[in-house]
Amino acid sequence: MSSVKSFLNSPYTFWVILSLPAIPMMIGLTSGDPKAVTQVLHPTGEFAARFLIVSLMITPLMMLFKGARWPRWLMKRRRYLGVAAFGYALAHTILYLIDEGAVAFTGGEISKLYIWTGWLAFLIFVPLAVTSTDGWVRALGTRWKALQRFVYGAAVLTLVHWAALHEWGGVTPALVQFGPLIALEVYRLNYNLQRRRLRMA
Repeated sequence: MSSVKSFLNSPYTFWVILSLPAIPMMIGLTSGDPKAVTQVLHPTGEFAARFLIVSLMITPLMMLFKGARWPRWLMKRRRYLGVAAFGYALAHTILYLIDEGAVAFTGGEISKLYIWTGWLAFLIFVPLAVTSTDGWVRALGTRWKALQRFVYGAAVLTLVHWAALHEWGGVTPALVQFGPLIALEVYRLNYNLQRRRLRMA
């Protein structure tokens, strides 16, 4: 039983789980289908958003399910989820550049809402991913948490990026994916406000 528990708790096992969505994507890209890049473009972006959402849900889940072990288990792996989100976002960006070519850098393309919000979200992800190692956490100290809070801005930009796709045709899918996170953040805000009122009473 201990060996099974050790296997399930291994970071390598968790990384394998996070990598599973990439397997059919890689198969698609190596299939020789001329439309493979376009077909994989959206799934990479969607999984980047999903892993980002899960990572941000962990703190309010710990507040909601006090004493439960599984939110604490997720909390220990939150950085892995963040790095996985960046990995899929990086793949999404590379595939977008391959799919669009030189058009990706034209003013007409970059000026589109769903494009520049995507670029801004990705640019925020870069320093967050780079500083995700234990070495950077120690080097930055309290500043590390302050830096990581920019992830909320990236999440908002990601939501707008997804919703604005196809002339706002992505609003419903985006809200379905981000809905649980929005609900948990509202709960978290209300919880913190109530605690503040109790301290002031």
